[in-house]
Amino acid sequence: LLLSLLLLGRPALGAPGQGAGTWSRFVRLPYPQDQLFLHDTFPDGFLWGAGSAAYQTEGGWRQGGKGASVWDTFAHRPATPPGAAPPGPVGGDVASDSYNNLFRDVEGLRRLGVSHYRFSLSWARLLPNGTAPPNPAGLAHYGRLLARLREMGVEPVVTLYHWDLPQALQDTFGGWASPVLPQLFRDYAELCFRHFGGQVRYWLTMDNPYVVAWHGYGTGRLPPGVRGGPRLGYLAAHHLLQAHAKVWHLYNDHFRPAQRGKVSIALSSHWIKPQRMTEKNIKECQKSLDFVLGWFAKPIFIDGDYPESMRSNLSSLLPEFSEAEKKYIKGTADFFALSFGATLSFQLLDSHMKFQQLESISLRQLLYWINSEYNNPQIFIVENSWFVSGTTKRDDAKYIYYLKKFIMETLKAIRYDGVNVFGYTVWSLLDGFEWHRGYSIRRGLFYVDFQSHDKKLMPKSSVLFYEKVIEKNGFPPLPENQPTEGIFPCGFAWGIVDNYIQVDTTPAQFLDSSVYVWDVHQTKKLIKVDGVYASKRKRHCVDFAAIRLQISLLQEMHVTHFHFSLKWSLILPLGNLSLINHTLVHYYQCFASELLRVNITPVVALWQPMVENQELPVSLAKYGAWENTETVQAFVEYARFCFTSLGDHVKFWITMNEPSVKNLTYTAGHNLLKAHAKVWHLYDKEFRRSQKGKISIALQADWVEPACPFSRNDQEVADRILEFDIGWLAEPIFGNGDYPEVMRAWLHRINSVDLYNFHLPYFSEDEKKLIQGSFDFFALSHYTTTLVGSEKEDAVKYDHYLEVQMINDITWLHSPSRVAVVPWGLRKLLKWVKSKYGDVPIYVMANGIDDDQNVVHDKLRVYYIQNYINEALKAHTLDNVNLQGYFVYSFNDKTAPKFGLYSYVANQYEQKPSLKHYREIIDNNGFPGPETPGLLCPEEVVSCPDCHFFRTRKSLLAFISFIFVAFIVTIFFITYYSKRVERRYK
Repeated sequence: LLLSLLLLGRPALGAPGQGAGTWSRFVRLPYPQDQLFLHDTFPDGFLWGAGSAAYQTEGGWRQGGKGASVWDTFAHRPATPPGAAPPGPVGGDVASDSYNNLFRDVEGLRRLGVSHYRFSLSWARLLPNGTAPPNPAGLAHYGRLLARLREMGVEPVVTLYHWDLPQALQDTFGGWASPVLPQLFRDYAELCFRHFGGQVRYWLTMDNPYVVAWHGYGTGRLPPGVRGGPRLGYLAAHHLLQAHAKVWHLYNDHFRPAQRGKVSIALSSHWIKPQRMTEKNIKECQKSLDFVLGWFAKPIFIDGDYPESMRSNLSSLLPEFSEAEKKYIKGTADFFALSFGATLSFQLLDSHMKFQQLESISLRQLLYWINSEYNNPQIFIVENSWFVSGTTKRDDAKYIYYLKKFIMETLKAIRYDGVNVFGYTVWSLLDGFEWHRGYSIRRGLFYVDFQSHDKKLMPKSSVLFYEKVIEKNGFPPLPENQPTEGIFPCGFAWGIVDNYIQVDTTPAQFLDSSVYVWDVHQTKKLIKVDGVYASKRKRHCVDFAAIRLQISLLQEMHVTHFHFSLKWSLILPLGNLSLINHTLVHYYQCFASELLRVNITPVVALWQPMVENQELPVSLAKYGAWENTETVQAFVEYARFCFTSLGDHVKFWITMNEPSVKNLTYTAGHNLLKAHAKVWHLYDKEFRRSQKGKISIALQADWVEPACPFSRNDQEVADRILEFDIGWLAEPIFGNGDYPEVMRAWLHRINSVDLYNFHLPYFSEDEKKLIQGSFDFFALSHYTTTLVGSEKEDAVKYDHYLEVQMINDITWLHSPSRVAVVPWGLRKLLKWVKSKYGDVPIYVMANGIDDDQNVVHDKLRVYYIQNYINEALKAHTLDNVNLQGYFVYSFNDKTAPKFGLYSYVANQYEQKPSLKHYREIIDNNGFPGPETPGLLCPEEVVSCPDCHFFRTRKSLLAFISFIFVAFIVTIFFITYYSKRVERRYK
C-alpha cells in the first residue's frame, strides 16, 4: 500500500522546473510509514564502492617528478606567525602517503569487498607543468594501481581533475579564468585516455566545479585563492563547462568505439527545504538548487544553457553561450554523477545561495528532485558520507549512522520513488587531508595515524558496517524485524497510567441540607429558606462527579488495570499523622472501590517524584528530603497509614514509582532503598495475610545500546550505563543486596585518577538482608533506547563523569520532542532483566510517546503501541520472559499533555485513534493469527470489599430468603382461602 501511494505520487518528467513538485510530494507521504527504516535490498548488479582524491591522500608532493599544484601552493602559505612551529602536518604534503602505499590501499578495498574504486589522477603528477611532456613516473604509478585493481576485479572510476590544478597553469594563464584552459584540459584528458582508457569504463572529467569556480575564483576561500568576485566566479564556471564538453566529445569521437567506456562530471549539491510550505518559499528553494547544481547540470542534461532563474537574476554577470556552444554542451554526460555530503553541505555553500530557506541533508529528496528535473537520468552516487572529529579513532559511530541514513535514503529513492540509481560510493576509503578543514575532521573508513611513519590502515567500525551492507546488498529483512503473531496468557494485565488522578472533592448538591423554594412566578430561581434544614445523609462515593467521569473513560478502554500515584504531600501535609487530609483519603477510597466495581484493578504507587519538592511533604523536602534518614521513617509511617486506609481496596502496590537516578545523590539513593525495603517488609508482615496483595518498586528502565555494535569499548560503556541507570537500585533489591560491582569499581577508578570525590555508601549485613528480595515482581517504565559510545565526538552530549558519548541514530523514528521510537529496545531490556535477575514476574508499568496534538498525527502513537506491544509479545513467547502486564502511558492529555490516549479540549475528553487501537489489542489479548491456538480464559471478577459481608454469610442469606418466600406463600394461601370461605357463607 505504501509503495502504491508513493508510485501514484510520481510526477511526469521532462521540463525544467519539474523538480519544484518535490517539496509538496514529500509533505504528503504517509506518516510514519514513509519515515520507517526500509528493510530491503538493492537491485542486482548494484555498484558498491569507496573513493579518494589524489591531493587528499597521495602525499609524495615532491616525489617521482610531480609538479606543484595550486593546493600545494595554497597549503604552504604562512598560516602561523613567522618562526612558529606548524600545528601539525602541512596540507597534503604527506597526507595518508598513498603514493608510497599503493598496495596497502588496495588491500583495504579487498577487505571491503567493493565493486569499484573511485580515485583521481593528479594532473601535476602526470604533466608537472600542466602540458607536455608527460612524467613517466606518474604514468607508471597509475598504471600499477589500475593493474592491481584489475587483478582484484575492482572497477576503477577515474576522475581527471579533483581541484589540484597544476600551479604552472595558474601562473601562466590565470587558471580557469582563462579561455585557454579548456583546450589544455582536453590535451591532458587525451593523454589519460590513451594510457589508461583500456582499463577504465567510468570516467569523471572533474569534481564539483561549483567549489572550484565560486571559491577558487570568486570568494578566494580555496585554491588558487583568487578573490575575483561573482563575475570571475561565473567566468571560471563557463570555462569549466566548456572544458568538460571538449573532453566528453573527445572520448565520444575517438575513444568510445574501442574502449566502450562512459564519461560524466561529478556534480555536488546541497538540499534545501522551505521555512514554510508556501509557493514563494518553494520557488526560492528551486532557485537555490538552480544556483548550485543547476548551474552546471542544466546546460549538460537539458538544453546547453544556464537555468532561467540565474539568467533573470544575474543579468550581465553571467556569460552567455552561443547557439553552437549550447548544442555542443547539451547531452555531454552518459550518466548523472552526484556528490553529496560534508564537503559542500553546511560548509562551502554560501549563505546567500540558500535564499533565506533552510539547508537540510536529505539525499532521498535530492535524488527525487534530480530525477524529476533532468529527465530520469541514470544516477551514480560518486561521493557520499559525513565526518567525525579529527580526534576520533576507530569507533566512528556518528559516521556509521550518517552512512546508514544515506544508504537507506538511496534505497528508498530506488524502491519507493522510482529513481534510477545504479551505484553508491562512500567517501572516503581512508582518512586524509580534508581540504579547508585540514586534519580537524576524518571521513575515512580506515583510520590513519598521520603522526606515524608507516601510515598503517586500521579498520574503523564503519568498515565492519559497510562490508556487511555490501555483502547483503542492502538491509534484507531479518526474522527479528518481522512482527510476530500470538496472544498473551490468561490474566495478563492490560493497563493505563495516570501519574496523578484528577482529584475534585467538591461536594455534590445532594449533600446540601438546606431547604429551597422555587419562585415560579417572578425570579424563576431557587430561594433558600433561612433556618429550615433537612436531615443530613451519609456521604457516598457517587457524590464525586469527577470519579464517575474518569471511571467511564477507563471503561471505554477495556483495560483491566489502572495505575496512579498518591500524593504524599497532600495526604499528610506535615509529613506525619498529626494532620491527615481525610477528605482526600476518602476520595482515594472511593476511586479505588469504584474501579473494583467495574472490574478494573487499581495499581497504586505510594510516592512518585515530581518537580516541586520531589512530591514530598514540605517539612521533609525542606530538611534534606531523601538525604535525611528521618524521611525513611516518615515514609514507613505514611505507608502504614495508606495500607490501613486503602488496603481493603488496593491489592497491587508500588512503593516508589520511577525514582529518577539522574537527580539522586548516592546518599539519597541509599536511604530510598532502605525506605522501600522497610515498607515492603511492613506490608509483608502486617498486611499481606489479611489484604492478600502484592508490592514492589517501579524503576525507569530505558535500554542502552552500544553505538558501534562491533566495538568492545562501546559495549563496556553500554554495560556501565545500564548498571548506573538501572542496576543502582535494582541490584540491591533483585540481586545480591548490594550495589553493582561495576559501579563501585568505576567510582574507585575516577576518584583515584580524576580526583573526584563520589562516595557510594555501604550497607551493613543486616541492611543487605533487609533489602535483598524485597519485591513481589519487577516493575519497570520504558520509553526509548539510547546509543552510547566511548569516543568523545560532541562535547555537548559527552558525560565526562561516566566517560560516555551519547549518539543519535538519525534513521530512527523520533517524536516531536525528539524521543527515539525503538520498539526492539523493549525486548532487549526484558531479556536483560531476565538474564540478570532470573525468572522474576515483570510488569511494564509505563510505555508511551508524545505526539502532535493534531489527531492526524496520532498515527505515531498507534505505531508505537502496536510495535512495542509486539516486541513485548516476542519477549514472552520467544524469549520466555515472565511478562505479566503492560501499561500504556498515559490516560489523557489533561494530566500528561501530548501523551494521552484521550485528548482534552474545551473541557471535553475525546478518544484518539491510538485508544481505539489499544482497545482492539486488549480485546484480542495480543496479535492472534490464523494459526494461533484459541485460549479460553475464565472471566475474572475483581473483588469488591463492600460485598464482603454478603459473601461470608451465604448460608444465612439463603435461610432468610427461604423464610421470606415461605412467608409470602403463606400469606397468599391464607388470603386465598379466606376469600373462598367468605364467598361460601354469602
